[in-house]
Amino acid sequence: MNDSPAHTDAPVLDVWCELQCPDCRSALDDLRALRARYGDRLELRLRHFPLEKHKHAFAAAQAAEEALEQGKGWEYVEAVLGRVEELDRGGEPFLVEVARELGLDAEEFDTALVDGRHILIVDADQAEGKAIGVTGTPTYVIGGERLDGGKSQEGLRERVEEIADRLLAQQE
Repeated sequence: MNDSPAHTDAPVLDVWCELQCPDCRSALDDLRALRARYGDRLELRLRHFPLEKHKHAFAAAQAAEEALEQGKGWEYVEAVLGRVEELDRGGEPFLVEVARELGLDAEEFDTALVDGRHILIVDADQAEGKAIGVTGTPTYVIGGERLDGGKSQEGLRERVEEIADRLLAQQE
């Protein structure tokens, strides 16, 4: 998921994430800092990796895709991740409520969750994640390197910045 038009040659940071994951919430500050530092010189893509232990994660991934379609992908992701406990308790009605709070078409969200129009995107992300060895969230992939943030966030942003800086320098 990417709602900002990036340069076609911008390095890509794939962020394998799930919206019911407390570790992904911890990673939000790093993601904000990366977006602030690089802007459109680094393409941040949310990739879905809902874990079975979180019963609302699959619906939340679909909701994030609907938010992207309605033009507020990252804003929605940040709003849901910031309230993981409410998602735990509230499930799909909470996902629709967040959409309403952000001024999105909540009825369309509800319909999207019922008709499953985004399931194929979520399934494809999950399959690709498994194929490249993602086992938990968050996991970052940049420049062909996989960085596992599910165990610890410590030093990850610095490592991502090192790789991004190297990739950007190679383009000059």
